[in-house]
Amino acid sequence: MDFLVLLGRILFVPMFLASAFGHLTRSKAMAGYPASKGVPAPRAAVLASGAVMLLGGLSVLLGVWPDLGALLLAAFLLPAAVLMHAYWKETDAGARQNEMIHFQKNLALGGAALMLAGLFAIAGDETGLTWTGPLF
Repeated sequence: MDFLVLLGRILFVPMFLASAFGHLTRSKAMAGYPASKGVPAPRAAVLASGAVMLLGGLSVLLGVWPDLGALLLAAFLLPAAVLMHAYWKETDAGARQNEMIHFQKNLALGGAALMLAGLFAIAGDETGLTWTGPLF
């Protein structure tokens, strides 16, 4: 079972690392979207969210306090779903559908991140194939 958890961690993380890379290297270009959603200091928000995704993703991938990493990812995903993808505010049908897809994706990934945090916390050092045990 340790191998399945490791494989799940490996498959779960690439999207966050790729997105973090984009947030950190293209923050100026990416700041327009959060600005259009009314986020204050949009460039700083892009950089902060990139840092959270990078730290959380690496933590889960490498198994260094993976419970904390999963919580960091959930802390990014769940507010982002509500603040950035408020499909219920869209009047255009295409934009509404697009935002609904992103909302549901973030909600599902946030739920998965919470489950990972719980798994690591419950299993403790028994999870195996991690560098450290859980922080919590």
